[in-house]
Amino acid sequence: MESRSLGIAVLQGVIAIFVLAILSSFIFSLLLAFTSVQESSLQYIVTTVSFISLFIGGFITGGKGKQKGWLIGGATGIIYSIIIFLFQYLGHDSLFSTEQIIYHICYILTATMGAILGVNMTSSNSRE
Repeated sequence: MESRSLGIAVLQGVIAIFVLAILSSFIFSLLLAFTSVQESSLQYIVTTVSFISLFIGGFITGGKGKQKGWLIGGATGIIYSIIIFLFQYLGHDSLFSTEQIIYHICYILTATMGAILGVNMTSSNSRE
C-alpha cells in the first residue's frame, strides 16, 4: 500500500508540473501575440518558470508522499524528462542535445530538492 501512495504522489506532482507548464505557455503565447515582445527575450524567463514549475511539482510530490523525498522527487523529475523526451523523439524525430541533457539533469535535481523540502515541511507541520 505504501508504494501505491508514493506512486500517486509522484503522479500528482507530474500533473502539477504539466498544469503549470500549460498555464505559463498560455501566458507567454498571449504576450508574444499581443505585444512587441520577441521570443528570444523570454528565453531566461521561460527557463526560470520551468525550474519553478519543477520545484513546485516536487514540493507537491513530497507533501503528498510524506516520506522518501529524494526518491519520489527524483522519480517525478525523471518521469517529466521521459515524457518530454518521448514527445520530442516521437513528435519531432530528434534526440536530446547535450544542452537539453544538462537542463533535464538540473530539472531532476530541482524536483528532488522540492520533494525533500515538501516532505520536511509536512512532517514538521504534523509534529506541531
